[in-house]
Amino acid sequence: MTTVHPYGGTTVAIDAGQTGTKVRARDGVESPVETLYPGVRTHEPLLPQLVEVVRAQQRELGRPVEAVAFGVSGLTRSQSDAGALLAALGDVGARHVLLAHDSVTSFLGSLGDAQGAVIAAGTGVVTLGVGSNRIARVDGWGNIMGDAGSAYWIGREALEAAMRAHDGRDAPTALTEAVRERWRDIEDAYVQLQSDPDRVRIVASFASSVTELADVDAASAQISLRAARELARSVVTALRRVEDPANPDAEEFVSAIGGVFTSQRILGRFGELVAEARPSAHIVSPRGTGLDGAAMLFGVPPQHPLTELIRVARRDR
Repeated sequence: MTTVHPYGGTTVAIDAGQTGTKVRARDGVESPVETLYPGVRTHEPLLPQLVEVVRAQQRELGRPVEAVAFGVSGLTRSQSDAGALLAALGDVGARHVLLAHDSVTSFLGSLGDAQGAVIAAGTGVVTLGVGSNRIARVDGWGNIMGDAGSAYWIGREALEAAMRAHDGRDAPTALTEAVRERWRDIEDAYVQLQSDPDRVRIVASFASSVTELADVDAASAQISLRAARELARSVVTALRRVEDPANPDAEEFVSAIGGVFTSQRILGRFGELVAEARPSAHIVSPRGTGLDGAAMLFGVPPQHPLTELIRVARRDR
């Protein structure tokens, strides 16, 4: 599967995540131009944010944008309205819009047209499995209902471990001091955190403390191993759901992306658990990025299983 640019004019690929929105603009055979914008705010209406990114990019380029492909974090079915996006982007010259959840673009960027599963673990986590004729999304249900093994999940585990140690319910942990470094009065931390509009990012930031302390702190090491188990479970589940019953030993590939996997302890244990459960699975480095995957949306063939997850809108001049 390759990147396809359907028009002679400017095409734009967008990877809209919670941390940042990456944009790649290409005009014919010229080298692409990449720009970084602020991340999407999942507690606010999504489509207006996407429209503003394209308009900002069009102003930056100084020329019409004919086709736009979006890979978006937190995209729900009710928000998956490519037609509404196309209508709102008429002022920039758009006549072709493709819209997909970022699990789709992460898969395309990481594995292309291979079969298997891609897990993206950053602030949140989502896994997408793709087989010969089946697809399966696992988790990605947000920090309240899911995202097991994500940076938020790890940070939340770290905060609880710190407070349990502070109370004396559990053995001491260096994580307690990490919490004190942010909130001088540790017993007031929960009030400040709950009232902070940036609390999701703040909680997720403690995942780095777990990674840094895992070699010397038992609580951090255990949190890391539990995270690896949750992440592996999601991948194994996705692979099982998309396997062909007539060919259960078919070759399959797994790619793990996102900041959580910068922890070698988590990545290593994750790989061991996946290999134990799915001996036919090959864990491979991603071929590209989510932004590459967004650009590849233009080239997904009609018969590909992922087409059911891609919303398309077109109009004539």
